[in-house]
Amino acid sequence: MSPDTVSIRRSDLRADFDRSFAEPARRYDREHVELLAVRAGDHPYALRLSQAAGLFPDRPVTPLPGPAAALLGVAGFGGGIVPVYDLAALLGHPLPERPRWLVLVGGAPALAFAFHRLDGHLRVPADTIVTETGDAGGSLRGMVPLPGGTRAIVDLPAARAAVHALTGHTDADEER
Repeated sequence: MSPDTVSIRRSDLRADFDRSFAEPARRYDREHVELLAVRAGDHPYALRLSQAAGLFPDRPVTPLPGPAAALLGVAGFGGGIVPVYDLAALLGHPLPERPRWLVLVGGAPALAFAFHRLDGHLRVPADTIVTETGDAGGSLRGMVPLPGGTRAIVDLPAARAAVHALTGHTDADEER
């Protein structure tokens, strides 16, 4: 790349960056729901993007010994250590291989779920979601019909509560 090309590219990037602050902020769209289409093991699910604080491929997870089969170990996020649980195991599926993807759950305490495959980002009309509670310890909250088939929606805060129930964690523990 020539110095002129670099200079022009840098100028374009700077202008794009400055312009992004001049554009109005995106408004919350109540008519649509943003989802991530994922696979936990071989099973298709959807996650609400609004419940996720981050999505990470190939993040190293340090294994921990323990009786909970769903606990994969811990991973570092923003200078903190976060427990990582296998979403397939939490939902009662056999563990085919080590998951590749981690989703950091919004809220506190920090927690991440691992899943095997990211199938894509979906933006669906809110009225297409059937909001009935499913199984898996109450972690499934709704279903979304899609061209490739219907996917159950994993409620990440409910999945966090299921992990807390498995580990004996209580709200009083969090206050200490």
